[in-house]
Amino acid sequence: MKNQNQNSITMAIKLFNTPLNILNLLSSFFFFACGLTCGIILTFYFNNFNLNLQVINSQILNYSSSISSQLSPPAVPVPMIHRLGFNDYIKPYNIQHDMNDDELLWRSSMVPKVKKFPFKRVPKIAFMFLTRGPILLSPLWEMFFKGYEEFYSIYIHSNPCYNQSEVAESPIFHGRRIPSKEVQWGKVNMVEAEKRVLANALLDNSNQRFVLLSEACIPLFNFSTVYNYLMNSTKNFVESYDLPGPVGRGRYQSRMSPTIKVEQWRKGSQWFGIDRDLAVEVVSDETYFPVFQKHCMGSCYADEHYLPTFVNMKFKERNSGRSLTWVNWAKGGPHPAQYYRTDVTLEFLEKLRSESNCEYNGKKTSVCHLFARKFTQHSLSRLLRFAPKVMQFNH
Repeated sequence: MKNQNQNSITMAIKLFNTPLNILNLLSSFFFFACGLTCGIILTFYFNNFNLNLQVINSQILNYSSSISSQLSPPAVPVPMIHRLGFNDYIKPYNIQHDMNDDELLWRSSMVPKVKKFPFKRVPKIAFMFLTRGPILLSPLWEMFFKGYEEFYSIYIHSNPCYNQSEVAESPIFHGRRIPSKEVQWGKVNMVEAEKRVLANALLDNSNQRFVLLSEACIPLFNFSTVYNYLMNSTKNFVESYDLPGPVGRGRYQSRMSPTIKVEQWRKGSQWFGIDRDLAVEVVSDETYFPVFQKHCMGSCYADEHYLPTFVNMKFKERNSGRSLTWVNWAKGGPHPAQYYRTDVTLEFLEKLRSESNCEYNGKKTSVCHLFARKFTQHSLSRLLRFAPKVMQFNH
């Protein structure tokens, strides 16, 4: 009886608690739904906020970049740096340059103290042509130079107004014109031109002998004979002699004293053949040439007196006193005789080659002139005809 009463009470209590359980369940579901809804809303809101923030940041960065690009200077392209190599020093690739005369003379006067060459060197002769325009006898010179390309260099000083396209020259002269200035006959700027072409030739360390020629010069022997004659010589070839009278000492200017005295005054041909040591001395002279520039005017004719006087004063022992270029002054006047087509014969060329007597390395010889002038363009056809036989070209 007692147990039945207890079960009844228990069931009554469960029945009474059932609504409370349902109410709790509904409350929990309500709060869960509210939390889920708030989560979804907040998630959507923060996603939009981040997107807007990224857009704003991007706009700020773009604006800052545009402002920076406006304020900062434009980018400067980095130039390619040319590395100066050893070959650039011993032999310039291009004879064209932007040096003025003072810079050129300074650069060419440099002499290495180390005598042993750190490279394989083939000694060359620098053939320097002082011309008004084209080298009209270039086909003859082409025959002379053919096959000896490693043993010579060519430099041409011509009037800067000369148009190279007017006359077809041999390829050996192409690209060999140095930066030049106008030259007037009998003026001191003639010597300036000689020093200028000599300085350009000195830039190539392989050049060991230097010969000055004109467009009217011809070779009298083949290349191998000329090369050996110059390279083996113990003397330089600058004509220098004392000449009394109006065309000799009469041209001396007393204002040159005391640097140059009248008894030191010499005359000679401007066409020379010298070694590298003397060439450096010529371009380096800052004592005697300025005196000529200042005082050798009018009938002084610096090209006939500067080098003969300078060499005789300073380097007489190393000089032969004679020129290697034959020329005929027998007709008199300010200019030597010219030679045309009919003047060129086998006998005449043979005479130029051997009808002289001089001294070479302490011994007597009949080979005194390696070149001759003054030959016109009209003589070219006969020169080309006789040269292979008389001058023994291609030997």
